[in-house]
Amino acid sequence: MKPGTQRCFSLLLGTCSLWAVAAATAQSQQAYPTRPIRLVVPSAPGGGTDISARIIAPKLSEYLGQQVIVENRPGAGTMIGGEVVARAAPDGYTLLMGISTLAINPAMYKKVPYDALKDFAPVSQVVSLPNILVTHPSLPVKSVKELIAFARVRPGQLNFASAGVGTNPHLSMELFLSQAGLKMVHVPYKGSGQGVIDLLAGHVSVMTPSIITALGYVRDGRLRGLGVTSARRAAGTPDIPTIAEAGVPGYEAVQWFGVLAPAGTPRDIVTKLHSNVVRVLQNADTRKRFIDDGADPVGNSPEEFAAFVRSETVKWAKVVKDAGIKPE
Repeated sequence: MKPGTQRCFSLLLGTCSLWAVAAATAQSQQAYPTRPIRLVVPSAPGGGTDISARIIAPKLSEYLGQQVIVENRPGAGTMIGGEVVARAAPDGYTLLMGISTLAINPAMYKKVPYDALKDFAPVSQVVSLPNILVTHPSLPVKSVKELIAFARVRPGQLNFASAGVGTNPHLSMELFLSQAGLKMVHVPYKGSGQGVIDLLAGHVSVMTPSIITALGYVRDGRLRGLGVTSARRAAGTPDIPTIAEAGVPGYEAVQWFGVLAPAGTPRDIVTKLHSNVVRVLQNADTRKRFIDDGADPVGNSPEEFAAFVRSETVKWAKVVKDAGIKPE
């Protein structure tokens, strides 16, 4: 074969190989998913993140045609679960049920094993929801103002539970204490579920878990709900005032959960995941479940979710600084 002919033949083979790879990739993305998907929850069972993931997983499984398996990987301020997904193959089969701590951890820790803004491909925010300021019924207070008055004359004598150092429930409470001029002792747990269990047992006095975690206990009288942390009352609990209107003007701290994939996940897969997450959130039964639990279904675009995470990172960095919390 002549040199010129050989070069042309080689170029042709190379082009054909590229076409084959592109075709195979397109076919793979079109067929996605072909096996079960892991939805990693970076906190313990029983908390708002876990509950939200388990609400959407059955319908998401139905719409995608493959089982979506919820896997709890708690610890290290949700960083263990986050790292699992950040380091996973970007093929759409390992997803993260992201939580507010994704935007909080950069301000809380000197070393975070991933970059929240670079190592994930946002799919969609699932819900936005307030936390709820709850107390054990044995505490002799029935309103935010009464709690402030009771705690003010007992500085450092009351303790409050959280889902862990630097989590949204922790910083929501720190923000409340700062704005109300109070001092309490922080008792961190490995997830809101564990903190609520101890609150129910009376081992701790106060907590601001997500409303989706605590509302059932408030409704059956096992916990006392004093106020929600959002700027407006939750649709599912119109009788519970906001903390801002109940005694701490200007107070607001909202929690959120959303689905993210590893960075580098093909756009077609992200788009397919997004459209089906939105479809789940538009399902009447799913929407009702979230709203009844005090959550607000979102279903925004990947770009909107990415912008939201960036804005939350800036917001919580300021809260951490103002609260005088030093990065660990």
